[in-house]
Amino acid sequence: MNEEKIYFEYEDVKVTNARFISGSQTFAMSNVTSVKAFEKKPSRLGGILVLLVGLLCLGAQAFIGVLIMLAAGFFLYKQKTVFHVMLATASGESSALVTYQRDYLNKVVAALNEAIVRRG
Repeated sequence: MNEEKIYFEYEDVKVTNARFISGSQTFAMSNVTSVKAFEKKPSRLGGILVLLVGLLCLGAQAFIGVLIMLAAGFFLYKQKTVFHVMLATASGESSALVTYQRDYLNKVVAALNEAIVRRG
C-alpha cells in the first residue's frame, strides 16, 4: 500500500502526494493539473485621492489638512499585496490559498509542484 508522503505542512495547510489541504478546503492532487502563484496589488487610488484632499485643506484649515493626510498615509501604509495559490483542475481555476507572505506562498507552490511531479 502506498504511504502518503508529506511535502509541506504548516498550521492549517498541508501538501501531500494525495491531497492539498488549505483551511477547510481539501483538493485531490489527482485532479490538479497545474499550480501558479498570483499576486494582487492593492488599489492605492482612494488613499492618494484622500491625501490630495488633505493637501488642499492645508491652505484653509492646516490642522484638519494634516489630520486627513496622516489618515491617508496610514491607510496607504497598511495596504498589503495579497498572494494567491491558484489551482487548475478539470472544473476550472480556483484560489486555494490566500496569504500576505510571498516566501510562504513560494514554499506552498514548490511543494504542490513537487507533489504533481512525484504522483506520476
